[in-house]
Amino acid sequence: MMEWTAIILLPLASSLYQWYSFIKRRRTMINQVNVKAPAKINLTLDVIGCRPDGYHDLKMIMQTIDIYDELTITQTGSPQISLSMDTELPDNLPPEENLVYKAAELMQKKFSLPYGFQIDLKKRIPAAAGLAGGSSDCAAALLGINKLCGLSLSKDELCKIGLVLGADVPFCIKRGTMLSEGIGEILTPLPALPPLWALLIKPDFSLSTGYVYSHLEVNRLHCHPDTEKAVDALTRHDAVTLGQCLLNVLETVAFADYPVLKELKEFFMQNGSIGALMSGSGPTIYGLYQDEILARIACQAAKRKYPDYEVYLCQAKLP
Repeated sequence: MMEWTAIILLPLASSLYQWYSFIKRRRTMINQVNVKAPAKINLTLDVIGCRPDGYHDLKMIMQTIDIYDELTITQTGSPQISLSMDTELPDNLPPEENLVYKAAELMQKKFSLPYGFQIDLKKRIPAAAGLAGGSSDCAAALLGINKLCGLSLSKDELCKIGLVLGADVPFCIKRGTMLSEGIGEILTPLPALPPLWALLIKPDFSLSTGYVYSHLEVNRLHCHPDTEKAVDALTRHDAVTLGQCLLNVLETVAFADYPVLKELKEFFMQNGSIGALMSGSGPTIYGLYQDEILARIACQAAKRKYPDYEVYLCQAKLP
């Protein structure tokens, strides 16, 4: 008799505990949150080797910049997840394939959340540009839902969840200035970047991350970034030396296919930049400036010379 009672009561107790946990969380819940999703640039990017799972082992320094998307996440009464986008940028991706939607769906299932979300995404970061726009939106969704639902997950816990969705998501959760290793999941905080302006030029084409990595001949790379020297420059707040350390091995692939990218990099060096680089797998090229006036003059020159390209002037810091 006691065995049958246990068989009946144990599932009931489990369900009651889930509802108790939900009600407890709900007491501290708010109905809506607004979250910024900032872009990133790479100060260095080195590929150490290939992995059996098809990924590459990386060693790179990443920096948050103050260009950002915005997410407004509202808790709804039904379990449905709805995503709407406010953007002038081209986007043909179905909502269900967007990383923001996938992040909300994953959190909903993982924590048995009996309600859904209306997510309004205002896009400013160009897609497929090497700026981690999609990964940052995904990270913002995880951070927002964590706050909205009172889950009280640490950033390390959110990073483990985010890594399932994308290699850049953990950095986009922690943000700032970071040394990133492995496939992007091993993060070491670094001293903040000295006050610098970043001028970005995004050409009128995109580059596939998969294509760039698949065409990289790791064993034939002759030039690698001096990551230790770059870290030392950050520690000493030496912007000039840092500018000299900027190096991205993926440029070897991108520049061979699109020579205009090399031209963009030369444009920055001819217009007062302390250093220029392709961010991520491209095609965005940026230049760093210590002087705001010089950066603004270069920005106007870029808009005149490349009227069909997207030009952004921002600061290399958290928004």
